[in-house]
Amino acid sequence: MKRLAAFAAVIAAFTVSPPAQAQQFPSKPIRIVVPYAAGGTSDILARQIGPKLTEAWSQPVIVENRPGANGNVGAEFVAKSSPDGYTLLLTDLGGLVISASVYPNLPFNPSKDFSPVVMVSYSPHVLAVHPDVQVKDVKELIAMAKAHPGKLNFAISGIGGAPQLAGIEFAQRTGVNWTYIPYKGGSDAVTAVVSGQAHVLFNGMLATWPAVTGGRLKALAISSAQRVASAKDTPTVAEQGLPGFETGSFQGVVGAAGTPRETVAKLNAELIKVLNAADMKERFAKLGTDVRTGTPESLGTWMQTEQAKWAKVVKESGTRFE
Repeated sequence: MKRLAAFAAVIAAFTVSPPAQAQQFPSKPIRIVVPYAAGGTSDILARQIGPKLTEAWSQPVIVENRPGANGNVGAEFVAKSSPDGYTLLLTDLGGLVISASVYPNLPFNPSKDFSPVVMVSYSPHVLAVHPDVQVKDVKELIAMAKAHPGKLNFAISGIGGAPQLAGIEFAQRTGVNWTYIPYKGGSDAVTAVVSGQAHVLFNGMLATWPAVTGGRLKALAISSAQRVASAKDTPTVAEQGLPGFETGSFQGVVGAAGTPRETVAKLNAELIKVLNAADMKERFAKLGTDVRTGTPESLGTWMQTEQAKWAKVVKESGTRFE
């Protein structure tokens, strides 16, 4: 009987272990991997969120930049990390779901190798040019690009990312042709246009708008469905002849596939609490970013839908991504 009781105790310990671990989470530092260079949208968001999580959980939250291959270096690192919730990826979800259509030999599967945690925000793309580019709206930009096919350099945050796909969709619908120049992240793309290395870009508003308000870039349009309150004088792309045009930087958090459901739920709940705090929402709104949250399941469904949408755009464009 004593042996049976001891055996039963061991079995019970293993049975309750996963929930117990989830209840104790987090018991050590958490790492948020940003797969782009510092200063871009994902990096800005991670550095706003990290201190709030540290405060809530009394555990250090470390932001680590792992740029390369349009976010795929950092994404692979997280996909192959221990599925325990202590290594997270905060990224442009558009780039993540587009990768499957752009890179046929990815070392990870965007659909299967991640546990969705939560959508974080939506920041529309800004269509902007260097101040010396002599256009004042979308119509004039189209005319210039058609008059000089392939001559306008279009700065992108990486090959096959959401900003490039926004440029491709724009080109498909208007018949323009420009040359894509890849950089290591959104902040580098902005710097390239500011310095005159490139002429035009679509990039997340959060990382781009300070250069516009500072007079270093000229904004022609916003890619949201409606105008943004913090940039109410800047018309949308849709208003300027491309109805239904809506792109942007959808940011979110994922972990490695197999992360315990209880841990994902705890991360989701705390991140939603942080993001919906009045000071955070106000801060994001001033930067042209809307807080967007939801369940892990709703994020997973969104990612599947977006992957199908952009796969069609990539196929129809005939673009070769190298």
